[in-house]
Amino acid sequence: MFNVNEFQQRRRQLLSQMGNGVAIVPTTPEAVRNRDSHYPYRFDSYFYYLTGFTEPESVLILIAGEQNKSILFCRDKDMEREIWDGFRFGPQAAKEQFGFYETYSIHELDKLMPTLMANQSQLFYSLGFEATWDKRVTNWLNKVKELARTGVSAPEAILDVRQLVDKQRLIKTPFEIDLMRRSANIAAAAHNRAMTITKPNKKEYEIEAEFLHEFYKNGAQAPAYTSIVAGGANACTLHYNANNCVLNDGDLLLIDAGCELDGYASDITRTFPVNGKFSPAQRDLYELVLHAQLAAIDAAKPGNHWNAPHEAALDVLVQGFIDFKLCTGTKEEVLENASYRQFYMHRTGHWLGLDVHDAGDYKDKVGNWATLEAGNTLTVEPGCYVRPADNVPEHFWNIGIRIEDDVLITATGNDVLTKNAVKGIADIEQLMQT
Repeated sequence: MFNVNEFQQRRRQLLSQMGNGVAIVPTTPEAVRNRDSHYPYRFDSYFYYLTGFTEPESVLILIAGEQNKSILFCRDKDMEREIWDGFRFGPQAAKEQFGFYETYSIHELDKLMPTLMANQSQLFYSLGFEATWDKRVTNWLNKVKELARTGVSAPEAILDVRQLVDKQRLIKTPFEIDLMRRSANIAAAAHNRAMTITKPNKKEYEIEAEFLHEFYKNGAQAPAYTSIVAGGANACTLHYNANNCVLNDGDLLLIDAGCELDGYASDITRTFPVNGKFSPAQRDLYELVLHAQLAAIDAAKPGNHWNAPHEAALDVLVQGFIDFKLCTGTKEEVLENASYRQFYMHRTGHWLGLDVHDAGDYKDKVGNWATLEAGNTLTVEPGCYVRPADNVPEHFWNIGIRIEDDVLITATGNDVLTKNAVKGIADIEQLMQT
């Protein structure tokens, strides 16, 4: 699924923000896994956002001002290499199909860049992207500076191009929303599938395999991140990913898994009983987390600040922790002394998009929370994790619960993109008995 106008518009928007100057946006290099084997290639999100181009060894150059043009440097068309590694567009086809003003062989980059940077007042480049690139850009700048006696000037200011792109990426277009909705539907179906096949004595990795099956069968290119399939006490480790233990009768299973579709991530967590029936203690804590999540989703609406969903979830959770004798004191005291963090130690969400933890600031430069706007996409994911401890009622030991959905902020409220993933207790138990 490719829309050349979508990517051209993104480049035009960035050019208008630049005002004048030259921007350099390289993609991610290939990474060696071992000997002559590479990790599966995944493009840089900033580069892809502006180009839609997925090949390695590629660089986007944007020149703002009177010229206002986009230039792609990419690999040459090479039939011999295509026999071994697969199709390459080459500069000419890339220009025609991706809508660039100019395209060149990547082998011409070092020769042409000093000329493209000459007499530009500003350079938009993200220092620290990769040490080799930093050195390369510095060499180009030095070559331009060597021409000073001929009347050529070098950029005086270096600005972070990613900060400009971050502002664009925070507001999703209809094209992006459609992709994210499709990614969410694939992942939701995988979570529902997991509930139907989970049984005592299966292994965590058997359930993970069902996710991979559902992802790839429906066109997703990869998991969006390393899946968490955590049975019993493993669910109390937030980033558990060994996924190699037996699922025991009477335990809960927490699964945090999403897929990537054409670059866009889904991110869902569901928690359910291995044997298909919640125990009283599991039911109590699950309902608490679910009520906290619903309160947080209600607070995820335009005009509210970023932290409003977290505050709403925390208000519900803390009262529940007091009611279940996990925390002592008044709600105000528990919030003040942060004793709730024994059981809930993370935030309630993050931006979502091309990256699972997507681009964009959560606070402005003076420390105020960002304001939610139509087009923002975020996760809402409160949890409760109870490890054995002297101050904890034993019937709650080793219960770990998280419920996570992907939420689109709309003009009038929000849309839960992952609503198809079952999460009500009655619905979960009914699905697991079918």
